[in-house]
Amino acid sequence: MIEETIIRALCAAFAALGFGAVSNPSRRSLPFIMVLAAVGYALRYQLMQTLGFDIATATLAASLLMGFGSLWLGGRIRCPMTTLYIPALLPFVPGMYAYKAVFSIILFMQNINAPAEAFLHLNDFFLNIIVTVTVILCMTVGASLPMFIFSRRAKSLTRRTANKKTIFRG
Repeated sequence: MIEETIIRALCAAFAALGFGAVSNPSRRSLPFIMVLAAVGYALRYQLMQTLGFDIATATLAASLLMGFGSLWLGGRIRCPMTTLYIPALLPFVPGMYAYKAVFSIILFMQNINAPAEAFLHLNDFFLNIIVTVTVILCMTVGASLPMFIFSRRAKSLTRRTANKKTIFRG
């Protein structure tokens, strides 16, 4: 169980590194993006496997941890929170549920003349789309909540205080 958690965390870390590299952050932020993704994914996986949490609740808890972690790490390396947590959260997107939702709609349309079978595919669509939307909503709320709780601290990561020597006057 521990080995599988570590393997999944490493895969999430490297996926987040790829997502982070695409957005062109500073090089010093890339290892922290990987750490946030690995720790968050490991937490979510452990909550689901050992404690029986559902995917949405486990995602909310892990994204909260990642939001607070990005606030703390952003202050350490002088980097905005969003630069850290957005690429780190992308491995959390429930791609399989989204794929199944689209596939169910295709099957629904192919079986439109067989109402009993079409209804089963429509039911699968709603099940999968609700899971997808709920997980993405939990990711968003969990990662953004620390920014709202500590708004002054979060803004200080993106704003520099200007002293009198650096103010340009026109």
